[in-house]
Amino acid sequence: MAGADQLLQEIEALGEKLVAARSAVAQRFIGQEGVVELSLAALLCGGHGLLVGLPGMGKTMLVDTLARVMGLSAGRVQFTPDLMPADILGSEVLETAKDGGRAFRFIEGPIFCQLLMADEINRASPRTQSALLQAMQERQVTVAGAHRALPAPFHVLATQNPIEQEGTYPLPEAQLDRFLVQIDVDYPDRATEREILMATTGVAESTVPQVLSAEELVAAQRTVRRMPVGEEVVERILDLVRACRPGEDEAGDAVTGAVSWGPGPRAAQALMLTIRARALLQGRLAPSVEDVLAMARPVLSHRMALSFAARARGDSLARIIDTVARQVTRAEAA
Repeated sequence: MAGADQLLQEIEALGEKLVAARSAVAQRFIGQEGVVELSLAALLCGGHGLLVGLPGMGKTMLVDTLARVMGLSAGRVQFTPDLMPADILGSEVLETAKDGGRAFRFIEGPIFCQLLMADEINRASPRTQSALLQAMQERQVTVAGAHRALPAPFHVLATQNPIEQEGTYPLPEAQLDRFLVQIDVDYPDRATEREILMATTGVAESTVPQVLSAEELVAAQRTVRRMPVGEEVVERILDLVRACRPGEDEAGDAVTGAVSWGPGPRAAQALMLTIRARALLQGRLAPSVEDVLAMARPVLSHRMALSFAARARGDSLARIIDTVARQVTRAEAA
């Protein structure tokens, strides 16, 4: 009981800090509560996020604001077709000392930070994109045969333009799967856009306070993993993930023939973590089935692919995931 009481106190204390963090981010990134919640959830889970939205939607400001509020050192890389892996990871240079001796010295690249913004990640070549793969999964890089650990915590928030695809290199499935969530940044409504205009075109620039430190974020990530999850919620996670895989017995008509490949076990792991983070961000002590349904799209949409016939019909993964999620809910109610 002592351990349970201590965990309860940790969750409540962390919840209060997260309320302040969420409020601080919202001061600069106005009116996009869902985007802020998903971004904070990715950090709380120790994962990476893929921000998908048109230029001018505030994605860069969001990453900069998150770094300040969470007390993280930030780095930014603008991905272009001529970007090389060494431009991200760093390289060794030969230096000559005053006594004439020569030695190699490693110069760290921008990836050696705690929150990396990979801007327009799909504009870089596959060779450069793959340079991030080891870093995102193993939290280390290999340069000149030497393994070099990245700072802790380490997160990547990558941006991608969903419309302009000319001259881009689509991310391979293996790298897409490394992103914990896909965060869609849509147009704001009229009232929100008016508020943005008034807040960002004046003389004074809004500042945000630091709410957490890097060490506190690491502790928060441990707390999230200790949050209890009910058996019914675990079953709904399994139902949802398995129902999105073509060829499984659980797959329904919405998936069969429309989805060429579905989410793997890493998707179920991502759901298990993100529903805990969402519950914590909303001030609850344990996740519910509603959290599973809310996180279905962000966790599954980049881990599935439509078949050629489904694309020709104009189907969308969002509608398919929503249909499967509703079926899972009805099965639970029955």
